[in-house]
Amino acid sequence: MPAQRPRLSRERVLRGAIEVADKGGIAGLTIRSLAQALDVKPMSVYHYVATKEEILDGIVDLVFTDIELPAIGGEWRAEMRRRAGSARQVLRRHPWAIGLLESRTSPGPATLRHHNAVIGTLRAAGFSLAQTAHAYALIDSYIYGFALQEAGLPFDGPETVAEVAGPMMESLTADEYPHLAEMTTQYYLKPGYDFGDEFEFGLDLILDALA
Repeated sequence: MPAQRPRLSRERVLRGAIEVADKGGIAGLTIRSLAQALDVKPMSVYHYVATKEEILDGIVDLVFTDIELPAIGGEWRAEMRRRAGSARQVLRRHPWAIGLLESRTSPGPATLRHHNAVIGTLRAAGFSLAQTAHAYALIDSYIYGFALQEAGLPFDGPETVAEVAGPMMESLTADEYPHLAEMTTQYYLKPGYDFGDEFEFGLDLILDALA
């Protein structure tokens, strides 16, 4: 007897959409590709989501549920740091979401809870409305910018840096590019270098400046 497929639901449809986007990006996410991934007919998908825009609204909201909320009333630097680190990890799993999280004009409840918690944490710490707006924009610009840069790197983690950079160095000469050659050989290719460590350094600078 064949195994019975899980019952279709709106959450299963949206989770399936995230899996499709994770594999092929947003460009590869269509009603047809989603139905194929779920092993159902397209009309079954339309019962839960009418358009691709509705799918995007739903999966963005689901991504926000995975980002840790800062605790209003907690020590604001620790809360912003925890939330920033969580956001970066979520965007590493779902790089297609980097350009989508702030793009929706019909935000869902998880999105609204998230923004409310970040604003509330800063306000509770004594930030004025203007300072809160500045801080939120600055922190998120850094998080999204770092995530975008990290997603575009030709290596994945410290283990593959030398593997990628080694052949590149063969075309570089210290005479032509002395500073680049020095930086690469004396820093980037040293054991233990991890581009991800730059995130904490930059985040600390921002939080120090805001404090």
